[in-house]
Amino acid sequence: MLNNLHFSELLRLIDERSTAFRAAIAAAPDLDVQVPTCPEWTLYDLVQHLGVGRRAWAATVAAGATATGKAEPLGDPVAPTEREALDAWLAESTRLLLDALTDAGEDGPCWGWWGKSQTPLTVYGAARRQLHEIAVHTYDAQLAAGAPQPVPVEIALDGAEEFLCTIGTTTEAWPHEAAVVDYHATEGRSWRSLLSEQGSRLGAVPADAPEPADATAAGPANELLLALYGRIPFDTLKLEGQRILFDQLFEWDPER
Repeated sequence: MLNNLHFSELLRLIDERSTAFRAAIAAAPDLDVQVPTCPEWTLYDLVQHLGVGRRAWAATVAAGATATGKAEPLGDPVAPTEREALDAWLAESTRLLLDALTDAGEDGPCWGWWGKSQTPLTVYGAARRQLHEIAVHTYDAQLAAGAPQPVPVEIALDGAEEFLCTIGTTTEAWPHEAAVVDYHATEGRSWRSLLSEQGSRLGAVPADAPEPADATAAGPANELLLALYGRIPFDTLKLEGQRILFDQLFEWDPER
């Protein structure tokens, strides 16, 4: 990791974003509305996905080194349809996840699908992944409810880096000519992705880099995060250099 948040901060922010998600759901006039950024889902479907997913990850974290895949969810796996019960079910989903993360401790082993990436197979790595899945789905819920808000800068900066580490790195060979791609957040953070036969690796942009990157993407952290997750068009960002590299990156889906 390049700029780790403290484990306690991850837990605090998971709780904070989960509360924001519940607030968006409570404010929505109708749970049958489609989610524009997940068009195959209604808002209720999004709630079901987020809640049962956190329950499954709570069980996975608790299983530690014995887990060979994502575990079956803890508790009731079906979201209620009545609003008050639904809010309580979501709150319990968050509590189960946070309790499991706290009990396991940040250095404990944890199964993850990202084994070929730079993100460690630890409870810390799982907590960081959980924070940003919740954060992006909170934006989805706010958008569906008609009141989208920017992802807070602290979360968006860490989320961009976590995406590039977890989803953007692998030991599988890059199938095109070797390249260097830089990402810049206007809030002052930058990352460099090295693409080669050895795979994709992420690091900081060297202050004395002898050559410029082959392509760059720049913008506010919120827009960078949402563009990486496909929530807004990637060309919302300022793109320079060989823009085809970004198309190739999004088409590339090596088994991780």
